[in-house]
Amino acid sequence: MKKLLRIGTRGSKLALAQTDWVAAQLKARHPGLEIQKIIIKTKGDKILDVPLAKIGGKGLFVKEIEEALLRDEIDLAVHSMKDVPSELPEGLDIVTIPPREDPRDVLVGREIKSFKDLPQGARVGTSSLRRGSQLKRLRPDLEILPLRGNVDTRLRKLSEGQYQAIILAEAGLKRLNLTVEREPLSPEIMLPAVGQGILAIEARADDYETLKLLEPLHDPVTALCAAAERAFLKKMQGGCQVPLAAHAVLKNDLMVVEGFVSDLEGQRFYRDRITGSPQDSEALGLKLAENLLKAGGEEILAELLS
Repeated sequence: MKKLLRIGTRGSKLALAQTDWVAAQLKARHPGLEIQKIIIKTKGDKILDVPLAKIGGKGLFVKEIEEALLRDEIDLAVHSMKDVPSELPEGLDIVTIPPREDPRDVLVGREIKSFKDLPQGARVGTSSLRRGSQLKRLRPDLEILPLRGNVDTRLRKLSEGQYQAIILAEAGLKRLNLTVEREPLSPEIMLPAVGQGILAIEARADDYETLKLLEPLHDPVTALCAAAERAFLKKMQGGCQVPLAAHAVLKNDLMVVEGFVSDLEGQRFYRDRITGSPQDSEALGLKLAENLLKAGGEEILAELLS
């Protein structure tokens, strides 16, 4: 069994916190295992002044790390699942999926406590097309402004008064142990991104020693939910260039998958849900996508991806 594991990660505080959590879990289960963190700068880390949808979307935060995996410079990578494209390079696989953190989005306000308290025409920061379209659908009066950077940067911009509120992922705030006051937004108001709150541990598919070490961290329920959501994403082919979302949960031994696709303004908004056996998770995600495409999603994708 390996004595040293090299983990590739981005250098942001959140990426490092996620990697440290995985390292601590591995060390607890494998005493004597040495962990080496290798920080890799991705394209998404270098371009901070342009919305992700305009520079290629999916893969921006993982490509360079995957290349290091293929060159055997690292043994595994820790990603946020929502950053991972629906198709992986040949030879690589998402081998372990730990239990999901809270998948909800949250509203963090400057002198504003909750979504219902947002004044007419409030300035709300987010660069997510998914978040933006849902906000516009609920409150067409809001001014949605671009917001990029790490969590600290986003909170600083809020405190400076550039925005009256911003939307963040609860999972990121929890993993960073930030106690900032915020209001969790229910999936009925803000459907989470595909894979939000889920960590994806990627490795070479034939590196059986690493796979064996990672086995105790795997959560089958979270993996089934991720499979449904990622099947939806693959069929939709939207990445970061189309407002869409899918969220799967296990309720009473049944899998419930809910999703939407929308135009940029939230005016043509198609949302649906599907229920079935957890063992059919991928088929459920695929069927949900097909339903939304038939409802009007095909036209939206044709317009936004042309």
